[in-house]
Amino acid sequence: MTEISKTAPVLVTGASGYIAGWIVKYLLEAGHTVHGTVRDPAKPKGLEHLKALSDAHPGQLKLFKADLLTPGAYDAAMQGCELVMHTASPFIITGFTDANQALVRPAVEGTRNVLEACNRVSSVKRVVLTSSVAGIFGDNADLKAVPGGVFTEEHWNTSSSVSHQPYSYSKVAAEREAWKIQKAQSRWDLVTINPALVLGPSLARSSASTSISTMKQLGNGTMRAGAPKLVMGVVDVRDVAQAHILAGYNPAAEGRHIVCAGERSLLQLGTVLRGKFPQYPFPRKETPTFLVWLVAPLARLQRSFVRQNVGLPLRIDNRRSREKLGLSYRPIDQTVVEHFQQMIDDGLMRRR
Repeated sequence: MTEISKTAPVLVTGASGYIAGWIVKYLLEAGHTVHGTVRDPAKPKGLEHLKALSDAHPGQLKLFKADLLTPGAYDAAMQGCELVMHTASPFIITGFTDANQALVRPAVEGTRNVLEACNRVSSVKRVVLTSSVAGIFGDNADLKAVPGGVFTEEHWNTSSSVSHQPYSYSKVAAEREAWKIQKAQSRWDLVTINPALVLGPSLARSSASTSISTMKQLGNGTMRAGAPKLVMGVVDVRDVAQAHILAGYNPAAEGRHIVCAGERSLLQLGTVLRGKFPQYPFPRKETPTFLVWLVAPLARLQRSFVRQNVGLPLRIDNRRSREKLGLSYRPIDQTVVEHFQQMIDDGLMRRR
């Protein structure tokens, strides 16, 4: 049982991020003092939402400069904090040439740098780590080896590598490193949040993320001829943020927590969006899997990804987040509609 003081400041790493922005907002609204780390607090663009939150809650938010790969960069921001929420990690799936340099090294070394700072700063009592369902499984095909056919927190991703699903590999490697460091000491405990695909409105205008690229492809005509038969876990960004806070302040919280509102196919998401935004060319049918496999290289998809995911079922158990954290979930349909509406408002989708 770890009691966290309501008056001690909370450190949120990567405070300008998609999930972190909502964590900061909810903490400030609850009256907490927040220490947020960003790459450059003086950056003129990209931090407007944090500055607005700071203006709305005078004296409660302090930003610190910190880089994931700089040893000791988090010590100053962590001073006096009992609770550390480590959200900072790269979230890119395509567009890089060296997966180890772009994804794995920042995720693992960044986690190591933050947790080694926790070892040095004596006030720290608990770390809440933003992991991913990618720490649980790498491909939908992994479900075939799971008794009962449902992924739970007991499962670990063993199918991803630097060459296959490198983003997923970076997440499981970082989480394993975190548990290794935590188990080597006894002063602070570790709780992980393992969200599925995170959708929903962002506090930052025009934020770039894989979540947005997925929504763009649904609505810009990329899947007009048909969507791959791909099923994903989906969760609202606001629920993910609340999960972090519940995990931080619940004295009994421990271990891993899958955060997922349910499973949806790309076609199901497109159907919901077409009902609200009929002027956009959302998919109306699914493409046969053999055709997806055939054209995969043209779509910058690995054929191994298609073989291990497209056309295969997915089931994810979220009971632990509901029963142990007390988390309740927004309806997925509401999440995707609000996300797409914000993309229109921000000019990311051309009005039709």
